[in-house]
Amino acid sequence: MFVAIWRFTTANADEFERHYGTYGTWSQLFRRDPAYIRTDLLRDDDSYVTLDWWASREAYDAFREQNADDYAALDRVCEELTLDEEKLGEFATVE
Repeated sequence: MFVAIWRFTTANADEFERHYGTYGTWSQLFRRDPAYIRTDLLRDDDSYVTLDWWASREAYDAFREQNADDYAALDRVCEELTLDEEKLGEFATVE
């Protein structure tokens, strides 16, 4: 499996969770692809972390390429919700 991990801070927790949560707008977009597994949303006092799980890095990369326009459009909508955004990394599970 493969996971992309992001850290965010936001000024609007309710709206952020609506878009980035397990059943949020992002996961609805990702569900178009059968290789998407799930999204986990974690929160501490002042930030969130998302973990987007995929069957493989190749599946994730192919999804991003094939859905680039929709991905970019949703990213623009959600951009106003984030004060800070940082990609923490992309990791493959060790078998």
